Amino acid sequence: MAATTPKGDSGQSGGKDVAGAAGAARADAPRYIRMQSEDNVAIVVNDGGLPAGSRFPDGLTLVDAVPQGHKVALTDLAQGAPVIRYGVVIGYAARALPAGSWVNERNLTMPEAPSLDRLPIANRVPAALPPLEGFTFEGYRNADGSVGTRNILAITTTVQCVAGVVEFAVKRIKETLLPQYPNVDDVVALEHTYGCGVAIDAPDAVVPIRTLRNISTNPNFGGEVMVVSLGCEKLQPERLLPAGSIPIESTDGQGRPDTVCLQDEAHVGFLSMIDSILATARVHLERLNARRRETVPASELVVGVQCGGSDAFSGVTANPAVGFATDLLVRAGATVMFSEVTEVRDGIDQLTSRAATPEVAEAMIREMAWYDAYLERGRVDRSANTTPGNKRGGLSNIVEKAMGSIVKSGTGPIHGVVSPGDKLDRTRQRGLIYAATPASDFICGTLQLAAGINLHVFTTGRGTPYGLAEVPVIKVATRSDLARRWHDLMDVDAGRIATGEATIEDVGWQLFHLMLAVASGEKTWAERWGLHNALTLFNPAPVT
Repeated sequence: MAATTPKGDSGQSGGKDVAGAAGAARADAPRYIRMQSEDNVAIVVNDGGLPAGSRFPDGLTLVDAVPQGHKVALTDLAQGAPVIRYGVVIGYAARALPAGSWVNERNLTMPEAPSLDRLPIANRVPAALPPLEGFTFEGYRNADGSVGTRNILAITTTVQCVAGVVEFAVKRIKETLLPQYPNVDDVVALEHTYGCGVAIDAPDAVVPIRTLRNISTNPNFGGEVMVVSLGCEKLQPERLLPAGSIPIESTDGQGRPDTVCLQDEAHVGFLSMIDSILATARVHLERLNARRRETVPASELVVGVQCGGSDAFSGVTANPAVGFATDLLVRAGATVMFSEVTEVRDGIDQLTSRAATPEVAEAMIREMAWYDAYLERGRVDRSANTTPGNKRGGLSNIVEKAMGSIVKSGTGPIHGVVSPGDKLDRTRQRGLIYAATPASDFICGTLQLAAGINLHVFTTGRGTPYGLAEVPVIKVATRSDLARRWHDLMDVDAGRIATGEATIEDVGWQLFHLMLAVASGEKTWAERWGLHNALTLFNPAPVT
């Protein structure tokens, strides 16, 4: 498949960069963006779309009204003809479509998923990107060598049963204790729906268990691990956090996690439980409060990139800008994780060919095969991924969505693969990493937290107030209209690329500098409002 860096034209004569071509015509003139010269469809740029009869500068006239972000046929397409975007066949015309027709999911048939057999293996490994030196941020160094971008007390829960008590306790801690510890950014409960009533010995149960274990030691928590347990749950504290898995300071001195057990006989009444949680929290807050930010190289960033509420502009503006920033981060020695199995599955050959080694390529194939089998057990076809909002935003199917999603990974070689719930081994895995996660925003974010990110970048075209309490989330809008309407939710307006006000490189550098500022303590909009989504553990095992 062809690379998906957006080059082409926007209804102008001659091939040009997307941004420059889009801005060449009057702001109100009909405009489209074609990603590759071989594409036979393009997307409409104009806010609100265009009515039938609209004429582009190159003479193409719309047969149908076409909403913003939706595809228009650039040539006559016979029934069964391949429909090409990003230089890739994204479907076949279900009926004859004359030039100027609106091309959408109703008049396309989807191609078969690529076979996992006979894929290209590390045969087009990009050259190593030139180093980018001299960039730093102000972070918190941890004893294990990792660096945090925030200084947070996280309270791990072993089971959903304790969630209400812990929520009450966290509120009390924030009101009465946190003001005494000005160097601590926040207190968060690692609340989830797992821990009991599940087949905890099933082979796939290892996924949610290791996810929660690894989230508990995320770099933003400073090595402080505090647990609240019910007492009778299947996921006992020692099983969740076995000896040696957490710093000794966060144990009882015998390797067991520092735990408040609500069923302990010492607790007489609800407030006794709360007092015990607050007393334990105070010990951890004291240590966290003694920490200070210090200058560290940009190579200490571990950034998760993700998209949600995607539209047809995602692969044109925001995701390419993130991809450019990804390359900058990798050049600076940082680590970037891209994910979302079902949103890269249709471009797997692009990824295996970019793998730094055959072993990395084979690891990606194993993850894809495992997930194919998982979906097969549930009798789910891959078309289930594309949401109604994706389709309203112009994405006809998962193939088109995948092509726009992959560009977040930039252009460099892929140096490693992380399985669901596993933690990045930074002694041997740096640079661009594929973290195999479901595409669900909440599950993907949760698994990237477990993998060890200390910063998150999230692109959206339809709009979502998504956030994480555990790491700062930078939100990137694919369209300027969304950035204007959600001006106090979106951190970056990548829609300027489509209108010609900025290039992919401009927005990529803006995002890179913003990541360093946020890593140093500048708050994102989601942080200012205190918006965050619940942790959602991926549990492929049965529930009893």
